[in-house]
Amino acid sequence: MHSLFERRQFLTALLALGATPLMGAAPLSSPRKSSLKVAGDRTVDIWTWKPQKRSRGVILFFHGALSAPWKYERLIAFWVDAGFTVHAPLHVDSSDHPDRAKYPGMASWRCRIEDMHALADTYGKRGFVAAGHSYGGLGALTLGGALASRPEGVNRPLADSRARMVLAFSPPGLIPALIDAPGYAGISVPMLLQTGTLDIPPGEKSWEGHLAAYHSAPAKGDKFALVLEGVDHYFGGGICRPELPGPVQMDQLTVAGAISVQMLDAYMAGNKSAQKALQSRLADRGPVLFSRK
Repeated sequence: MHSLFERRQFLTALLALGATPLMGAAPLSSPRKSSLKVAGDRTVDIWTWKPQKRSRGVILFFHGALSAPWKYERLIAFWVDAGFTVHAPLHVDSSDHPDRAKYPGMASWRCRIEDMHALADTYGKRGFVAAGHSYGGLGALTLGGALASRPEGVNRPLADSRARMVLAFSPPGLIPALIDAPGYAGISVPMLLQTGTLDIPPGEKSWEGHLAAYHSAPAKGDKFALVLEGVDHYFGGGICRPELPGPVQMDQLTVAGAISVQMLDAYMAGNKSAQKALQSRLADRGPVLFSRK
């Protein structure tokens, strides 16, 4: 933030959420690495983080373009600390993927769909949360019912009935030939969508396009939008691009993480108190804008 007053506003929001300022979640233990065979005999590597106690459920997390699973540990830590197991694939469009050059342009979308379906079939048979950032946020929304373009060669529906909820961080807005407003209207599960007032895509003038999925989704009382003042696409390098000079927007990331955990409690565990707590967070002004439809 840019002033002591603004930072105090965020700390007040943190305390209201019951979170510890600046500390975030407990540190993660080292992830387990495994691999799966997907369509075309391609192999996808998976990173898995498990809670210390018995797992409360499964989250499938999909990273942003050019990024990688381990670059989101500050965010994933909130979910593991809350008792969830997180499985995250390394997609072919990652700058850390050895075969990235083989899958230019929209070829990566087909591979992402294949990766998501392979993870759901392997780890999500009893239900799962679909989570993602940026490009990965679009994938998560697709599993939750968004009617995105189905790539050639993918013969099954893109949505998965086993998806119980979506956590979408800075998902794209409307993209011609990939996703439109009627497509986002297909979202059929509870959803938290997050963006920030500095989360402005290249060539755009506003961050508001990131809310397209929220505005188009059916109003059933279980769709939420979180807008954090002064937050960019990467939380200052806190997620996706740790090489950025920062400073990391850890206060704001803690707010986002804490609210996402309340969503898990409310809609995966069916906790009525958590649902009421989310309702009490609703605000149309201040550094933490929180809406529900």
